[in-house]
Amino acid sequence: MIHLIMCGEPSLQLSNMVAAATQGYEVTVIKTPDNIPNMQNKKILFAIEVDPVGFNMPLFKILSSLTKRGNGALNGSTGGLLIHSPSNLYTKTLAKSVVFAANQLGCSFIGHSLVEATKNLSNFLTWQKKFDMSLEEISYELSFRLGKRLVEDRPPVLDKSKIVVLHSSSKQTSNTLMLWHMIKYNLINCEIDELHVENGTVLDCIGCPYQTCKHLGMQNSCYYGGMMVKEILPAIERADALIWICPNYNDSISANLMAVINRLTALYRKMKFYDKAVFAVIISANSGSDAVAGQLIDALNINKGFRLPPYFSIMEIANDPGTIVEVDGIEDKAKTFAINMMSHIHR
Repeated sequence: MIHLIMCGEPSLQLSNMVAAATQGYEVTVIKTPDNIPNMQNKKILFAIEVDPVGFNMPLFKILSSLTKRGNGALNGSTGGLLIHSPSNLYTKTLAKSVVFAANQLGCSFIGHSLVEATKNLSNFLTWQKKFDMSLEEISYELSFRLGKRLVEDRPPVLDKSKIVVLHSSSKQTSNTLMLWHMIKYNLINCEIDELHVENGTVLDCIGCPYQTCKHLGMQNSCYYGGMMVKEILPAIERADALIWICPNYNDSISANLMAVINRLTALYRKMKFYDKAVFAVIISANSGSDAVAGQLIDALNINKGFRLPPYFSIMEIANDPGTIVEVDGIEDKAKTFAINMMSHIHR
């Protein structure tokens, strides 16, 4: 069964995408905050019509209502999204906001959790290189596939997991690394590979043509080579989970880690990341951790297809070096995050 959250007045395009995604499945439709059923352990499909300024207020009322049930309101549930916009804007912005809010309530998301349709369906033009279909037909085909993956999704079963940790911080002064070490202390029965991405070791993507990138990727290579090819890509290929250590730099991921994400395309051409989980440790000097988390959701779950477990990010505020240890209950928070990680890697 699919629990369909579809608020407001859907366009014909969105309605057709929903019909394709839910074809053959029993569906419970939720349109208002009133009388929402128990939403734990469900397959949830968010169908969102974007208004002219990039919102869907009825949907946020539903999320607000669910929040009042506590941060476990969506425990055990898995989600996906269909979004239509009357313009070429807002689909990704709204999607990552919804994913972040639902993830904070305990909802996981399948890799490539979003099918978006922009004005005139121009975002599907690149898909015509793969499918001999009209843009409308492609939108329905991708929606059908998303619905099928959502319903059939089963997390991988592992006895022992391989975890890759990526950071570009100073070990002497980084609050984010200090928090990671607290988390690491509580991790058991896993193999951890920490990779320090120092300045200049990973150059940003040069934007090779698709065929060039695919050709190099199939040879476990990339145009630039270097640490990315020798260490990072092989480690990610072997990994069951990735942990991104992300101090907040102007409400963004650091340039070094962003270069790693951009360069993942070479490996992405070779394999799917659906069974690889992604987690994040995010520290802000004052605010904005949600902005960094949203960037990771957009880049890694929506675009690259990594699995997003519930409560994927731990976010704290610490300014001066070492002040993370002064946060109330930080060791307990680190332990709770580690336990959550392990519960969604080991089964």
